[in-house]
Formats: sequence, C-alpha cells, structure tokens
Amino acid sequence: MAGQVIFLLFAFCSVGFTSQLHYSVFEEMRHNSVLGNIGKDLGLGSQDLELRKLRIVSHNKKHNFFNASVDGNMYVIGRIDREEICGSEQVCLLDFEIIIENPVNIFPVTVEVLDINDNAPTFSKDIYEIGISESASAGSRYVLGNAIDPDIGVNSLQSYTLNPNPHFTLGEKIDSEGSKHPELILEQPLDREKDDEYTLILTASDGGKPIKTGTAVIKIEVQDVNDNYPIFSQDTYRISLKEDIAIGSEVLHLNASDKDDGSNADITYSFSHIPENARQTFTMDSETGIIRTKSELDYESTPSYKMSVEAKDGGGLVAKCSIVIQIVDVNDNAPEIMIASLSTPIPEDSLPGTLVALINVKDLDAGKNGEVSCHVTEIFPLQLLQSSNNYYRLVTTGYLDREKNSTYNITLVAEDTGSPPMITTSTIYLQVLDVNDNMPVFDKAVYISYIPEHTSAGTSVLNIHASDLDNNENARVVYSIISTNIDNIPVSSYVSINSITGVIYAQRSYDYEQLREFQFQVMAKDNGSPPLSSNVTVKICIIDKNDNIPKILYPSPDTEESALFEFIPHTAGKGYLVTKVIAMDADSGHNGWLSYHLLQVPEPALVTIGLHTGEIRIGKDLQDTDSLRQKIVVLVKDNGVPSLSATATLNLLVAKNFQQVVPEVRRQPANSDSSSNVTFYLVISIAFISMLFIVIVLIVVVYKCRKSSSPTSLGTLRRNVYPQFTLGCPSEISDTSLPFPFSYDVCVTLDSKQNEIAYLKPVQNVPTDNLIDTDDSHSENVAQVS
Repeated sequence: MAGQVIFLLFAFCSVGFTSQLHYSVFEEMRHNSVLGNIGKDLGLGSQDLELRKLRIVSHNKKHNFFNASVDGNMYVIGRIDREEICGSEQVCLLDFEIIIENPVNIFPVTVEVLDINDNAPTFSKDIYEIGISESASAGSRYVLGNAIDPDIGVNSLQSYTLNPNPHFTLGEKIDSEGSKHPELILEQPLDREKDDEYTLILTASDGGKPIKTGTAVIKIEVQDVNDNYPIFSQDTYRISLKEDIAIGSEVLHLNASDKDDGSNADITYSFSHIPENARQTFTMDSETGIIRTKSELDYESTPSYKMSVEAKDGGGLVAKCSIVIQIVDVNDNAPEIMIASLSTPIPEDSLPGTLVALINVKDLDAGKNGEVSCHVTEIFPLQLLQSSNNYYRLVTTGYLDREKNSTYNITLVAEDTGSPPMITTSTIYLQVLDVNDNMPVFDKAVYISYIPEHTSAGTSVLNIHASDLDNNENARVVYSIISTNIDNIPVSSYVSINSITGVIYAQRSYDYEQLREFQFQVMAKDNGSPPLSSNVTVKICIIDKNDNIPKILYPSPDTEESALFEFIPHTAGKGYLVTKVIAMDADSGHNGWLSYHLLQVPEPALVTIGLHTGEIRIGKDLQDTDSLRQKIVVLVKDNGVPSLSATATLNLLVAKNFQQVVPEVRRQPANSDSSSNVTFYLVISIAFISMLFIVIVLIVVVYKCRKSSSPTSLGTLRRNVYPQFTLGCPSEISDTSLPFPFSYDVCVTLDSKQNEIAYLKPVQNVPTDNLIDTDDSHSENVAQVS
C-alpha cells in the first residue's frame, strides 16, 4: 500500500510565514500507513520537532484520520472512505493544520483522497418488471433502471451489457447530467401468444482493475397495447432548500402526464435510485408524487442530494427523471473557540509580548455565516492579535503585577457575520506567578519600647512585624539585628531577636542610672531570590525605679556624730538660718524628689526644717537662753513607692560668743578608761592654737570687708551652704561656712522642686577675704559656689 501514496509539496516558507503542504492518499489505506515526513518537508530535524511540540489540529469534528509521530512521520490512524467523506464530489480534500510551538508556526495541510475501485455498480432493484405491448413496433425503446457506482473516473460505471436475445438489444441514453441510462430496444415485434414473458440479465460494469460488475434481472411481460409513456415536464429537477426548513415541508410535487386512458393512465411514483442518507431525509407519496422532508437538513453534513424518480402508468410504462436538491446554508452554527495552547501560570515579570494562549476560532457555516471575529470583553494588560487561518494570539502588553491581580478571568467572544449573528463565549483562567519584587515593610517607621530597669534577662520587650506583599517564599520574612556597638559593647549583649516571630528579648538586666536609652537597627529580609530587605530603628527607653536611697552630702555621713557641731549665736532670733541639709538621689522624676523631716529633736519648738529646702532655722527667740546644746536627727526621704530614706545627725550649740564653744566641745562624753593627763593637755593645746588662729582670721576678714568698696559681690555667693565643723581641725572652724579649700557644685534649686545633684570638688585660689560675711545685717554666711 505504501506505493499508493502520492506526495506533493507545493511550498515552504521561513519561520513566521504559513507554508502550504499538499499530500495525496488513496482511500482505504491500511492503519499506520505513512504519507510522508513532515519534518523533512519543512526542513526541521527530529530533535527540533520534539522540542517544538509538533501536533495536528483537525477540522473534522467526527473523524481524525491522521496523526504525526515524534520523528515527523504523518500516518493514517483511521479508515478513509472517499465515498463516505465526499460522496460524488470529483475532488475530495481533507484540510487540517500542523502547529509547531516555540516559536509558533501554523502550516495548513491539504490531503487529497484518491479513489480506488472499491465499489461495484449496483441497481436500485434486483428485478425490473417491464410490460411491453404486443403491438410495439421494432425499434421501440424501453428505459431500464440505471446502475450507480459511487466511485469516480475510470472506477465509476462505464458500460451496460445484456445477455443475447433475438428480440431485444441494449442501447444507452445520456441525460443532461451526463449519466448513462440503459434502454431496451425491441428488435422484433412480440407475439404474446407465443411468449408472454421474457427474462433478461442486465450487467453494469465499471472501468476498474479488476472490473467490478452489478446485475439486475429484467422481466418482460407482453401486454396488450399501452402505447403512451408517462412524461415528466423535466428530465432533471433542481431545487434549493434552506437547511432550517421544517420537518414535513413539501419539497417538490411531481406530476407526470400519460396520454392513455383508463388504467393505462394511472401513474404511481417511486424512487428508482436514492442514496441512503436521502432515503432517511425525504419521503414521497406514491399517488400524488409529493416529496416531503422527514428529518432535519444539515448543510454542514450533506450540502446536496441527488436521486432518481420513476413514474409508472397502469400499463407498466415507466418514465424517469432526476432530482437534484441543493441545501442552502443558514446561520445555525455558533462559532467554536478552541484553546490550542495555554501558558499558565505566567510569571509577573514576563516581558511585554509574551505569548499567553494560542486560540483557534472557526464556524462550520459557509460564506458570511462562517466568517468569525474574536475579541476580549474586559481591559487587561493583555491583547488579542489575529494570526492566520482564524488563529489568534493572546499576548501581554506590559508587565503584570501579581500584588494587584493574581488571577485573570479572560472572556473571549467569537461572533460570526451571519444574520442574525451568533455569539460564543469562552473563559480563560490565567494565574500570575509571583516573583520577588516587593521588599518587607515594617508596620511602624520607628519602634519605641519602655522597659522598667532591672527587668530580668530573657524578658520579651518588644514585638516588631514587617509584611511582604509577595507570596510564599518571597513573603517569608526573617528578622536580624544589625551588628553595632553601644558604649563599645556589641548590641547583641543587650538584646536578641527571634528571627521568625520578630520578638526582641532583653539579654541583660538594665540599670537606669548607667543606661537610660539606646537604639539599634533591625533588618527584615525575605526569602526570595535574590532576597530583598529593609531596616527599621528600634529605641529602648529604660524606666527608672526607686532603687537608690537619698545620699546626704552635708552634713557628711563620714564625719563622726560626736564631732559635728553647728554654732548658734545667743542673739539669734526666730527664723535664723542655722544650717542646710544637702542631699541627692540618683533616681529621676518622682523617685528623685526629696523631702526633709525632723525625726528626732529634744525641744520641737526650738528649730524647724524646710520640707523641700532642708534649711534648719530657729523656731523661737533665744535671748533667755544663755547656752544650749541640742542633738537633732534629720530624715531625708524620696517620693518613690515605696519611699527610701536616709538620716543625718547634727549637734546644735547655742552660746553668747564663739569662745564658749570650746568648753562645750570638751564636755563631749569620753571613755573614762582611755582618758589620761596627756590627752587632756593635748586637747588644751589644740584648742588654744585653734582659737588663736580663728582670732587672726577674723581680724583679717573684718579688715578686708571694711576696706572693700563692693559689698554686693558677696551676695552673689550666698547659696545657704553650710560647713562641717570638727574639733580636730581648728583652722576649719568658721561661722556656718564650709572650709575654704572646698566649694560645692550645687545643682539643687532653692525651692527643691527639681531633682538635681550636688558634687563636692576642690576649688583653687579661693579668696579668703570673701569667705566670711561680717555684716551684722546678714545672719547667713555663704560659701563659694561654683
């Protein structure tokens, strides 16, 4: 059978143009018979064909006769019957396309089905009965039933033969369609009395090799005279019918006439030869000759019908005519949308012009009813471009953005140009594949967390979060702290972070007095390829706790309680400033606000203390008191919860003059076991030397003060800061003033409404002439304050 394949390649063009391939194949080729190699005909290797996914797209809804192998061979996969496919058409063509992807090429292919002699001529009847009047004269012609051979060309019906008989010979009549009809020619008059019946064998032969034949029996009945045949008005009736004609509609009313009378003029009608599909579609009333439809017509299945009708009178004379019915197409088929290729999901960073889908649109109707246009209904970043042979390409017009639209439902609308037009819709579901094009974004521009000091290590202090608009791995965020130093210590020693949850943990216990706040950078990085990241600033503020007790700067807690005295002149009146307790608190805010209270005082009415200033003043006039020695305890407490406190002890000495201080001091209680004469003389000596030094200093100060022309300068130094007085250092004894080698860096405001710190530091080159104020109008002595 391989020798029966004829191959013709008409044209081939380069990529981007449509190439026309033409093959010829004999019908009834056996299964898997090879027609040719498409790859060789197109100049493509077998490797190219496999990579480019060669496939065949058939237009025949019911049958697909061909397929292509991986190596490019096109072979037969179904039975090909030319008569079933094309009927009596002289040229039988099968059209389909070959699609090759990457890039897309479409090659129309036409296969011509060639006829073989696979059908023998057949008669519509096995037995033809003819009545011939005995009065028929020699040379009379009687039309016989013709044979039909669906083959074409030399394989079709070629000739008729009749078995030898002295009374009859065979003749032929060719109608306007070119069909041969056998005729029986009477050679000698018949004599019914001798023979009233004759039986002949009519043989129809085609021109095939080998020749195929068909036979029919002709029975001739010799009758009395019936010398008029029925006559049709036309040899061939041509009719056009719309395919949407209703079932039972009248197609044709045949009316053959006969000049005879009586029964010889009674005509009956019948189909002499009719194809099976026409027999299932049409019916005829034998009495009236009316032909009607009995099933729906379909132009797409059968565009035309051809049949023969005979009219027979009562005398047995028969007339024949041909009927050709042409079916007129109506727009009864909606366009068909076929997705030949679809790429989904498609990456969102696909370049503009990327092929998304290859779409084939067709309509089985003919003419304008089969002309189809296709478009999309919505506005997308996609465009439908028409290609050849009713193919459309759906391509991108720009970059896609999955974060805006992750899917597209693309509605395709195909509409023909019939009247009224028919519309078909189809939806393509396109999914957009995510790429890592969005960096993580933090919920806040800056994260601030307030943590109480002394929070234990491992405590969760803050939860940060960053979101990523991407999907899956591209949106999976990992957190990390950007390495840096805080006071030359790595930030990792202060905090750590859970890389998955973003929870920040304290790595140590924080002390507000050492570190009040610090900040660092946290990076959020996604898991894309390549990864994207962003940073955010995290600020940790330490909240103070009341964990520091007040520290008393004056009187110094290091001084022995028995050695601390404050001298009060006997003439001091109510409100006289004796001294000022100075304290500080390392805490801040409310925890550092200090208040001063008299915790222990023998005579409550004698002295008062400022609640916020710590100033100790005389509470009543002392004129009636010559000398007095009082020991008081001052309580300093902060404003924290719970409150913390410290105490200071002061000894107050009331005397008429400074010379009375030494005897009072000497009356300090001592250990009788350890006292001796040596100690007594030593104390006397020290007291005398000290008193002499003080007198000299007082004289010098008085002299300097009287000489000074700007006494107001002393006022700028008055800060109510008072000294310690120890018996061991007589040179340091001064009237309510600090020892002149020192000054206080006082940061405590006089109203004590702010928490400030005082630091004791040495002062160089302090002018001694400004240390003591001898002005009687001032009862306060002021020390140098820097």
